[in-house]
Amino acid sequence: MSLGVGIVGCGLIGQKRAKALGAGGRLVASADCDPARAEKLAASVGGAAYGDWREILRLPEVEMVIVATLHDSLAAITLAAIEAGKHVLVEKPAARSSRELEPVMAAAKRHGVKVHVGFNHRYHRSLRSAKKIIASGALGELMYLRARYGHGGRLGYDREWRANPALSGGGELIDQGPHLIDLSRWFLGDFASVQGFAHTYYWDMPVDDNGFMLLRSAGKQVAFLHVSCTEWKNLFSMEIYGREGKLDLSGLGGSYGVERLTHYRMLPEMGPPETTAWEYPMEDDSWGVELSEFYDDILLDRTPAAGLDDACAALRIIEEVYRESGYDHCP
Repeated sequence: MSLGVGIVGCGLIGQKRAKALGAGGRLVASADCDPARAEKLAASVGGAAYGDWREILRLPEVEMVIVATLHDSLAAITLAAIEAGKHVLVEKPAARSSRELEPVMAAAKRHGVKVHVGFNHRYHRSLRSAKKIIASGALGELMYLRARYGHGGRLGYDREWRANPALSGGGELIDQGPHLIDLSRWFLGDFASVQGFAHTYYWDMPVDDNGFMLLRSAGKQVAFLHVSCTEWKNLFSMEIYGREGKLDLSGLGGSYGVERLTHYRMLPEMGPPETTAWEYPMEDDSWGVELSEFYDDILLDRTPAAGLDDACAALRIIEEVYRESGYDHCP
């Protein structure tokens, strides 16, 4: 059995989702404010094309909607899809603020539909392997992690939609920040204390180009995070420290470099650790793995692992850092 899928937003991410539907889903329809993009996607993957996303919600054969639009319409389209009785995969950050997300969360509970938030990085091979190693107890009790994620922008970046707070809800902190926050919560759990600073160092725009966070759990586990669009050379790096070893993750494929995972196992006599390393140079399968999990959530009536609660927790952390930094652009 395959689920009928509608895609709203046919840009880069919408296209990636369409190509990763797999056997569990079939594209029934796609919509974009630029009808030509919807038509192009329909021609390559299948289904009907619309210029108005509301048309998709009227189709009874659409059981699940993927929302891959700009930040300013994520919550509104997700809410409408929920109220139409559709299951939803909405891309991160799911809204521009936690306040904007609250009616979406209430509607999802009221209508009993499944909503998955596209925290896609959980599904990369290196991150999936890291989660298994930690679950096995090989690192012992986790102490802290530190992570960096960034890129260098491009000519005209300060004039794109991400630089417009009305469209984006913020800058780099709400762009790449949700991924690092979500992964940190995935490994360490909820954070009881939030400290941070967001600032615009380089780009001529009213939103931040760098965000720094120090997040602390009730058990004093710490995540030290930095997101940046002045990185110049694209970078993803995460180090996870336990009492009995360390995991070092780098790369996400493409311009971020080959995915790598290194496990440093502390020996009883300490000294140089036992080291095991893996590389994942093959094609990224995270989009398909993520969708397959969500199909199972729907068919098995299972709560999605990455859901609206996770998005709301990430947004509240972002909002706290923005408040501390003097930014006031959360709708």
